[in-house]
Amino acid sequence: MCGRYVMAKAIGDLVAEAEAEADENLQLRHSWNIAPTTDVPIVLERVIDGVVHRQVHVARWGLVPGWAKDLSVGVRAFNARSETVAEKPTFRSALKKRRAAVPVEGYYEWKKEGGTKRPFFVHRPAGELIFFAGLYEWWKDADDSWILSTSILTMTSPPEGELGVLGQLATLHDRLPIPMDRAMMADWLNPEAEDVAGMLDRLRGEAYAVAAQWMMHEVDSAVGNVRNDSPTLIEPHNSQLF
Repeated sequence: MCGRYVMAKAIGDLVAEAEAEADENLQLRHSWNIAPTTDVPIVLERVIDGVVHRQVHVARWGLVPGWAKDLSVGVRAFNARSETVAEKPTFRSALKKRRAAVPVEGYYEWKKEGGTKRPFFVHRPAGELIFFAGLYEWWKDADDSWILSTSILTMTSPPEGELGVLGQLATLHDRLPIPMDRAMMADWLNPEAEDVAGMLDRLRGEAYAVAAQWMMHEVDSAVGNVRNDSPTLIEPHNSQLF
């Protein structure tokens, strides 16, 4: 799963890596400890006057479907299981037409060992962005204001015994946020794509190859408190790297 992550890049860097455009007034909150219900950047594509535009927007992390009575639905919808997303009322409408990419610099996962949990930071070697497959939705509040929200898709983690970082990811959690390469992201974001079931199969089929390029290291337990938010959170806690 993905319940805490890092996104602290400048808007210009995000736009360049995502090959997207953004409103000149768009502001991003830099954070090294993002938790659900926080406002986060997402990448999506829209057809405007017959032309597809890839754009960066800010969304609330925790998807709120249009039929929801209040925002509380999103508290439990920050992740969506890819195996059942097409069947769940919360996600199935967004899956058809409102697919997104959620950019992260890395994410945290906790390894359970007996009665303790050790936090690890998972990231790309040179600090490049990871783009997770996601969904987005619009919801109107009581004041007729529109709120954009998002969710990250997950899948089964690699089997234990895999070589390299995949084997280490298997020991962290039984769920993995689904990463995409450039080609997969282009297909996933396409609002006119119709073979959604096929794309879900491709997402899962290609995810391990993308994740195999990652690395991870243990970090300090301070990351467990969402009020702690600084670059020191991603510094190695010991010398053990994977």
